[in-house]
Amino acid sequence: MCGIVGLFLKDPDLEPRLGAMLTDMLVTMTDRGPDSAGIAIYGQPKAGLAKLTVQSSDPERDFKGLQPDFSKAMGGTVSVEIRDTHAVLEVPVGKLEAARAAIRTLRPGAKVMSAGEGIEIFKEVGLPKDVAARFDVARMSGTHGIGHTRMATESAVTTAGAHPFSTGLDQCLVHNGSLSNHNSVRRVLTRAGMTFETQNDTEVAAAFLSHKMSHGANLGEAMEATLTDLDGFFTFVVGTGNGFGVVRDPVACKPAVMAETEQYVAFGTEYRAMVNLPSIESARVWEPEPATVYFWER
Repeated sequence: MCGIVGLFLKDPDLEPRLGAMLTDMLVTMTDRGPDSAGIAIYGQPKAGLAKLTVQSSDPERDFKGLQPDFSKAMGGTVSVEIRDTHAVLEVPVGKLEAARAAIRTLRPGAKVMSAGEGIEIFKEVGLPKDVAARFDVARMSGTHGIGHTRMATESAVTTAGAHPFSTGLDQCLVHNGSLSNHNSVRRVLTRAGMTFETQNDTEVAAAFLSHKMSHGANLGEAMEATLTDLDGFFTFVVGTGNGFGVVRDPVACKPAVMAETEQYVAFGTEYRAMVNLPSIESARVWEPEPATVYFWER
């Protein structure tokens, strides 16, 4: 049930290959989740700039004339890069929320996939190899990223239901498993001001972490809280602007394996996801312990 991959690069020389390596890892997990797929790529931030990645079910309608319309709304020329059903909008950091509001007004059919200085999320229904090819993920560079192949169990097969889920700036999460108390946690978070786009339990987990971190917790502390506040069987892989983390529930019945070298830290639901990584034969390979948080930050 679902496949997860993750890669956190220590060696800058590998950054141009991040998208290619993640694509290979994701495609290897196809038989664990052929319904839909998605990848979050963290690129090197550009000083003073942030990115909004949006998705449209009708890109011919929503992306036609988007660059001039969006530039006019933002009061100056801004960058718009269209990638199939997604578009990456680059704006000054201080105008990120204004950009989100402008998209809601200008293109109400478009949905925000991610926002932040480094993150870009691309996800769609379909086989992982096809989804990755649509967005040319293999050509993307970056510092770290996570991916997911989905086998839907609790909601419909839709783009909105695909992972990763992003509920905070430069934050995202992918999940293998199911949460039994997601409805009650969603109600608590809604009262605290969090908003939700789907009924998916994974979005609740992402929002839970975003809420904790917005109140001062670091990535490790927020992930520790999942072990006491979220019920169910889960493996979470989490990304932030400068970090990458993994946690499994106390029973840890969902498979997971990690590998670390001087060049990278990698995660796969199964070891075969990592067999083509450089120097994997000399990596330290282990199964993450139950109820244990692992995270790396720059």
